[in-house]
Amino acid sequence: MNIFRWYILRLFALGIASFFCVQWQVLQAQEQADLLITNARVYAVDGQFSIAEAVAVKNGRIVAIGSSKDLRTRWKASQTLDAKGKFVYPGFYDAHAHLYNYGRTLQNADLQGTTSFKQVLERLKAYRKANPQARWMLGRGWDQNDWAVKTFPTKEPLDSLFPDIPVCLTRIDGHALLANSKALALAGITEETRVEGGLVEKVNGRLTGIVLDNAMDKVYMRIPSPTQQEIEDAILAAEKRCFAVGLTSVAEAGISHEIVETYKKLYAEKRLNMRVYAMLTPTDENVERYLKQGVLQTDYLTVRSFKVLADGALGSRGACLLEPYADKPSTRGFLTIDAAWMERFVEKVSKTSFQINTHCIGDSANRIILDLYGKYLGGTDKRTAQKNKRWRIEHAQVVNRADISKFREYGIIPSVQPTHCTSDMTWAGERLGAERIKTAYSFNDLYEQRGIIALGSDFPVEDINPLYGFHAAVARQDAQNKPKGGFQPEQALSRETALRGMTIYAAIAGFEEHLKGSLEVGKLADMVILDTDIMTAPPEKLRSAKVLYTVSGGKIVFKR
Repeated sequence: MNIFRWYILRLFALGIASFFCVQWQVLQAQEQADLLITNARVYAVDGQFSIAEAVAVKNGRIVAIGSSKDLRTRWKASQTLDAKGKFVYPGFYDAHAHLYNYGRTLQNADLQGTTSFKQVLERLKAYRKANPQARWMLGRGWDQNDWAVKTFPTKEPLDSLFPDIPVCLTRIDGHALLANSKALALAGITEETRVEGGLVEKVNGRLTGIVLDNAMDKVYMRIPSPTQQEIEDAILAAEKRCFAVGLTSVAEAGISHEIVETYKKLYAEKRLNMRVYAMLTPTDENVERYLKQGVLQTDYLTVRSFKVLADGALGSRGACLLEPYADKPSTRGFLTIDAAWMERFVEKVSKTSFQINTHCIGDSANRIILDLYGKYLGGTDKRTAQKNKRWRIEHAQVVNRADISKFREYGIIPSVQPTHCTSDMTWAGERLGAERIKTAYSFNDLYEQRGIIALGSDFPVEDINPLYGFHAAVARQDAQNKPKGGFQPEQALSRETALRGMTIYAAIAGFEEHLKGSLEVGKLADMVILDTDIMTAPPEKLRSAKVLYTVSGGKIVFKR
């Protein structure tokens, strides 16, 4: 072998050795991760609305985000996931829902989607046959606005079919119920019953079985309390459904101390992965207990707010309006709170770090609460307080034009449910009239006040799927993609705003933006992988987007 050939072979051998030496050094230098997602289109939803290709997770938090090549070089993971070009978003966050109550509805008769009262009765008969041991017949989800005959049903068919068992059927919005005679008798409701902030309906002096808002408590108080096992089963069943649609965080809008303690128990036992922002019911006991305890915030549970009901719902004409209902001039709806109590409550909470989140549907309720908030938040000497309190109006459904600017002036966050708009749009104009409907469901106007809007669904009032809300927010259309061009399309949100509304804005609305809401280093590794790019897909394809994976704290909790 001549010297030249030997020299070439020696260089080649040294090159191979050097290459493998470098690769070994690279491998030795790699950091250990728990999960590495690559080959994706990752919407970080950070301040720059960045787009990346890969995410690395360790100990439940994001440790790197960037290109697939860089992250593969820097990190080795015990679990890798090739997204195959699919689309990664921060875990979706429902800013106003009822997780526990949704779980309870799964244990009762499902009346959603019924097209007539006759169909309601058929479902009740089937439920009774399947649950002969039940002490009460409970159901939820009926909506007379979806029926050919759009009047409230009455109790007589229930009395005929179920004379020996109390029946309580809650309307879809949770602000009206239909009870049979046995349930009314157990509740002590008669033709003489009067309840402030509620209504017991009568026709020709006789009970119809319809009970609204505060008067509903008389019936609910007679229903046997669920066992602890039933409560836990309801929460866990609801969590499973939520993960399947990409939800990793939920705001529980109005829960008791007992339910908060159940959440704590499930977290302590490591049986629950859904993150919960709790809005407490403002009972005297809860107010004293939690203001004394102070704010609680962990990776899983935030307790720092109270939810108040200022009025009822538009569908049952309980929403409190400035002027009478267009389709029932004899009523303007009503407030469900005592004004003096509310003032004392707001004054007390204003001295703490707790939030006040008030359900306001009608324009009168919105004005009253905005002005009361403003009394304790407004003024140039309180600008810092405005920014830090983050008090919220839940629903903000009908807001007079003169009151819209108060969201900006007083630093109030609007928390809205886009599918309420598309569910109500076929009949809301009849309730409100041609002019007032123009100031309803004004999502873009509300967003422009402060550059923030939190989006939710109010499930089980609406479907739990957050993509339905995304579609309703950006297209202002229902499941059939109607109406063409959208309902009041000037109030549609941009896709970026809508995505922020169901991720980072929802987190900001709960003082949780340092924990979640965007995919950034140090934040909790909550993600959803979709088969569709909802930022570019045609509007008619948004509702059919499928969740491929849901990740909570770096752990895959749902896989299609």
